[in-house]
Amino acid sequence: MLFNSIDFAIYLPIVFIIYWLLNHKNLKAQNTFLVIASYIFYGWWDWRFLSLILFSTLVDFILGQLLAKENSTNKRKLFLWLSVLTNLGLLGFFKYYNFFLDNFTHAFSWLGTPISGRSLNIILPVGISFYTFQTLSYTIDIYRKQLQPTKDFIAFAAFVSFFPQLVAGPIERATNLLPQFNKQRVFNYTKAIDGLRQILWGLFKKVVIADNCAVFVNTIFNNHQDHTGSTLILGAIFFAFQIYGDFSGYSDIAIGTSRLFGFDLKQNFAFPYFSRDIAEFWRRWHISLSTWFRDYLYIPLGGSRGTKIEQIRNVFIIFLVSGFWHGANWTFIIWGALNALYFMPLMITNSNRHHINIVAPNSKLPTLKALSKILLTFSLTTLAWVFFRAENVTHAIQYLSGIFSTSLFSIPQVTPTYLILLILLFITIEWLGRRNQHALETLFFKSKRPFRLTFYYTLIILIFWFSKNEQTFIYFQF
Repeated sequence: MLFNSIDFAIYLPIVFIIYWLLNHKNLKAQNTFLVIASYIFYGWWDWRFLSLILFSTLVDFILGQLLAKENSTNKRKLFLWLSVLTNLGLLGFFKYYNFFLDNFTHAFSWLGTPISGRSLNIILPVGISFYTFQTLSYTIDIYRKQLQPTKDFIAFAAFVSFFPQLVAGPIERATNLLPQFNKQRVFNYTKAIDGLRQILWGLFKKVVIADNCAVFVNTIFNNHQDHTGSTLILGAIFFAFQIYGDFSGYSDIAIGTSRLFGFDLKQNFAFPYFSRDIAEFWRRWHISLSTWFRDYLYIPLGGSRGTKIEQIRNVFIIFLVSGFWHGANWTFIIWGALNALYFMPLMITNSNRHHINIVAPNSKLPTLKALSKILLTFSLTTLAWVFFRAENVTHAIQYLSGIFSTSLFSIPQVTPTYLILLILLFITIEWLGRRNQHALETLFFKSKRPFRLTFYYTLIILIFWFSKNEQTFIYFQF
């Protein structure tokens, strides 16, 4: 069920009304309803994959109980590895089986010993990468004795399958979200209204920005050999805004929807395209995944401790694994490696934490120095996105070769004025709201009510106007 679909527009109010009508009942009844609603939401795509969520939920719930009761170090490690291998085994089979098989057979063929393997027609379950990491963090935190396991299976099942963030995050930690299922929720009008504003902005990002960019991105990337370098760079820029609008739009809708039900999810995007270097970008982009890898992979590897060589090794590992998490394609691994290379100068010079706060916190406009850094970071990020978007490595190299050709300085063949104006409007609103959790949190609060309502209705009209270009969310494939 897509957030930007008629199905969800009907589904959400029904779930919302029943959920709050159950508020006078016991907490378990409300949580049980959330589990049922979440399973219906997920089963809308393919009901067969509900068994995977239920299996992961049962495995980690049981292992969490065993980890808490066991004092033997060896047995606790055994239970932890059972969780890790079970979850990553399922993820690996559905997402990477054919990738490893194809590369294995190609390697033997290259060595002169051809072998054959049977590829499987595997359908990737929507959201498996997200809920797998969510349940893994639960057992790891219990193993580390940073979390006490819940004895309430319904609450745990609701935590794993919570429908707003089930399919594409944010990847929530049990330490933040699980306790919220164990306490009574009270409807908060102010929180709900702010949730609606965040949903509105998320829909604008997705429907108006991302889906309109997608039309031109698909045309340019699919026919890159027919376009000039200037058109190709425009296509790459459009993709940068497509993936940001698409993914951060999903996160905004997820977080806003959660607020309607009395839950607070962590911020997943913090205006990353206003970053002044790559390190700042990765502190602001897909925060729930970046911090997951930081806490469960980077720090255990040694983090920023040890020699400079060890630090560089750890950074490369984290970026390569992050790239591989996104999909079974060498393009994602190269994308991760490129970001690691971008990060290296900052790591070597110990300047990777120079920009912690948002740009220009006390002024309306950035300085020329800050603006130049923002544009450089955006340019590097956009070039890396070419590998993320390309069908394969050859496609990416050909696309980049086309960009850096003599036609780079020609007039682009595709110049959709309306889309450029929409992107400029989008950047302006993001800039004005950059100090907050989302762009509309306090924007125009001091303005007169008619002006504020006109602004909101303008966004709504634009969403309905451009809804004919409906596209699925990019991160559903991950």
